[in-house]
Amino acid sequence: MTTLDASAPAKAGLAFPSGFRWGTATAAYQIEGGAALYGRTPSIWDTFSHTPGKVLHGDTGDTAADHYHRMDEDVELLRRLGVSDYRFSVAWPRVQPTGRGPGSRSGLDFYRRLVDALLDAGIRPVATLYHWDLPQELEDRGGWPVRETAERFAEYAGLVAGALGDRVAGWTTFNEPWCAAFLGYASGVHAPGRSEPEAALRAAHHFNLAHGLGTAALRAVLPARAEVSLTLNLHALRPLTGRAADLDAVRRVDAVGNRIFLDPVFHGRLPDDLVRDTAGVTDWSFVRAGDLAAAAEPIDWLGINYYSPTVVAAAEPGYGPAAAAPSPWVGAEEHVRILPAPGPRTAMDWPVDAGGLHELLVRLRDELPGVPLMITENGAAYGDYADPEGDVHDPDRIGYLHGHLASVHRAIEDGADVRGYFVWSLLDNFEWAYGYSKRFGLVHVDFATQRRTPKDSARWYAEVIARNGLPA
Repeated sequence: MTTLDASAPAKAGLAFPSGFRWGTATAAYQIEGGAALYGRTPSIWDTFSHTPGKVLHGDTGDTAADHYHRMDEDVELLRRLGVSDYRFSVAWPRVQPTGRGPGSRSGLDFYRRLVDALLDAGIRPVATLYHWDLPQELEDRGGWPVRETAERFAEYAGLVAGALGDRVAGWTTFNEPWCAAFLGYASGVHAPGRSEPEAALRAAHHFNLAHGLGTAALRAVLPARAEVSLTLNLHALRPLTGRAADLDAVRRVDAVGNRIFLDPVFHGRLPDDLVRDTAGVTDWSFVRAGDLAAAAEPIDWLGINYYSPTVVAAAEPGYGPAAAAPSPWVGAEEHVRILPAPGPRTAMDWPVDAGGLHELLVRLRDELPGVPLMITENGAAYGDYADPEGDVHDPDRIGYLHGHLASVHRAIEDGADVRGYFVWSLLDNFEWAYGYSKRFGLVHVDFATQRRTPKDSARWYAEVIARNGLPA
């Protein structure tokens, strides 16, 4: 795959604004491997994936895509794509194995080498401090439901910024705290696998607090030019009908799915209806004076991860969630139904619906004026395979990306301040509880040999980047 001329104009397609940032994204546990090298200790995902029955086929991230040993090859793939930015995450247990105290020199050196390689390739590093891999030692002390973890995160943020801040200008505190809080501590389908509704609400609050404390810690160390952000997987919600009951169901899900983070971070408050809806779960006494002001530390942009919309309806008479699997929708589970959206599906069985991304961006345009936005994850899993000639054809992914980028372009035309777009993901990788069964990458990985093969979508995306726009 060759690098296309980045100065080539978008001709008959959709041109994006000058300076629009094009990138891809990955996460440490999903690609790095090297799980026990040079003092790295287990994270909650190491523990979870090694617990029988938690991950499909018993897969673990012990080796993953072996990025730890193939960093130079992967940076070369990024260079050939022509991306301006690369969003990666730092593995907390690699750089601070116990979750407290001094950093690991070897762990920090790994990320120094990565950052230097990216800069040498002309690529801007964007570092995410937390993509779900809490040191197991901190989980053993209570994890995110306890306040201490937020305080430890702020120390960790300052440690990493001190090591990389002279070279990394883009920082993100958390990736998708909703998943970490509610899939990890309520439904239990993600690490650490707990099903404790109050603990999930405590975790969500401590993620907000940790974000604010961590942002302040970053600001204290980083140069003024550095950008600090937060990435949320906000839910694009649609009522099944216009009935009042369905609209109220959307309100309930919006409170625990979206506003539980948006309101503290951007307004320094908890949603009143969230507190009311969850009164049977907690009295929120764990929120201390000053916490919400601390959570509202200003940031430079908000990252948005989007894959598909969520259809919501009121629960029908006799609906009994207690007999079902534990729900992530704490305080709403008895009142709402989450329904499949219509349309074609990805390999994750997620609907392909780019309109939801436009809806979400327009909502944020209206609710958060003056806050720049970045699409920090968007992509799709399909059943990719290498043909006898060694090529990987993935027209469905190209169609998915084209449609969603067109939706982003339409949102920009409608006044949304979107500054960039990151495809999930650079590489096929360990897809959490699905193990290695789902492939999101622009680059195919043969996990038996670790051979990388750029898919057709990688060549297509390189052309988009070079044009700074979509082809007709």
